Amino acid sequence: MTTQTQGRVLLEMKGIGKTFPGVKALEGVNLSVREGQVHALLGENGAGKSTLIKILSGAYTRDEGEIMFDGKRADIKAPADAEDLGISTIYQEFNLTPNMTIAENIFLGHLPTKAGRVDWATVNRRSRELLDSLDVRLPVDTLTGGLSVAQQQMVEIAKALNRNTRILIMDEPSAVLGEKDIDNLFAVVRRLQATGIGIIYISHRLKEIFQLADEVTVLKDGRYIDTRQVADVTMDDLVRLMIGRDLEDVYPRRKADPGDVVLEVSHLAQAHLTKDVSFQLRTGEIIGFAGITGSGRTEAARVIFGADRATAGEMTLFGKPYRPRSPRDAINHGIALVTEDRKRQGLLLKLQVFFNTTVSGLDRLTRFGVLSLKDEMILVRKWIKDLRIKTPSPEFMVVNMSGGNQQKVVLARWLSLGIKVFILDEPTRGIDVGSKAEIYQIMTDLANQGAAIIMISSELPEVLGMSDRVMVMRDGRIVKELARADASEEVVMHYAVGHEEVAS
Repeated sequence: MTTQTQGRVLLEMKGIGKTFPGVKALEGVNLSVREGQVHALLGENGAGKSTLIKILSGAYTRDEGEIMFDGKRADIKAPADAEDLGISTIYQEFNLTPNMTIAENIFLGHLPTKAGRVDWATVNRRSRELLDSLDVRLPVDTLTGGLSVAQQQMVEIAKALNRNTRILIMDEPSAVLGEKDIDNLFAVVRRLQATGIGIIYISHRLKEIFQLADEVTVLKDGRYIDTRQVADVTMDDLVRLMIGRDLEDVYPRRKADPGDVVLEVSHLAQAHLTKDVSFQLRTGEIIGFAGITGSGRTEAARVIFGADRATAGEMTLFGKPYRPRSPRDAINHGIALVTEDRKRQGLLLKLQVFFNTTVSGLDRLTRFGVLSLKDEMILVRKWIKDLRIKTPSPEFMVVNMSGGNQQKVVLARWLSLGIKVFILDEPTRGIDVGSKAEIYQIMTDLANQGAAIIMISSELPEVLGMSDRVMVMRDGRIVKELARADASEEVVMHYAVGHEEVAS
């Protein structure tokens, strides 16, 4: 990690406050960013990070405090004011026009003209220069709609650089990237840092903070908690600042007591990435599946859930042959999949909590073709209470909930059906540490009550902290099964990348 803490202060936010009707979103928040510095902004969902960033980017106006930019008072009332100062924001949802080229997107709203016409030669030349500076080898006339997520992110960065950015805000930039793309992102961040750009980096992945950041500011419940040099803190320090308890307390303590085999998979294969998968899953057990992107973990899960057809192998469920024809068939047999992309595949975001909770089991609430709204509300309120879902009411729109509470709604849906076998694919992706702890406790409670759980995760601490056994996958196969006591990050990664000679 490069430490840039002695550069000139570019940005100072002092005593920032913001109030919405009935809610004090920010109170007394401070943030200072220097030239060439990566400054991490941490906090649970609801801590105030998004509100602070929107004030800095001009989407909101502050009610209290002051902003100093380059030593002068700054009055940011609109996005144009932030842009004029050199402040750019790259949100999780990219702001690109899919049916326009890379070059057109980079210059969107800033097209240069010559003799009354768009100077396309300058547009294309400058776009090529910007992409080259980011080590991106894409034709500038490529439509952005056909780009990968990682490539779109690079176009967003190039667009920001084209506007003479001095402060770049990156909101969860790695949330949707694979390992290789994350490495490329980190290289770009360091390259930007070397040019003197100050970077505000927001991430729920604490490991990234230690890889990239120089300083870190922590917010909690809309208030400023502290700013620390990253070199002077541990991960446990940051967790304690954010949620008020130690990292070791995030993973619930429990003594595994597996029961009978509920699911047995033998030499399972499918057309893509799953070649030979065999394992047993018992009641009261959590099995963690680890491996790098492309190892076949999600693909195997999709076959078990009936989303894809098996080309070889056999499965038994509750002692009987099991070959699901569809996800509905799998659900009817008692298996549920919590997908890694809850927003696009797991939830109906524009609908209410109650609808998302009961949509898969409306037949159980229907008598003689009539839905019992009373029974539906009783069921929904039960799961809101049991899972501690933070929502004003069952009628609240899911799109307005935090990631952790959205994930609880998905779990409530399956629990309302009496599901006993859960496949959880990246169950805490994009969720803050405090909400992760709540999801882990729900998983532990389910296992203690006899549920059988398969957990797929790219976060090794999560796999090691929650699993009774760890299955390491590589190239579509389980290459090693590790007992919890024998598993470590080093051992798992060696098997995941192909070093079977490592002792377990």
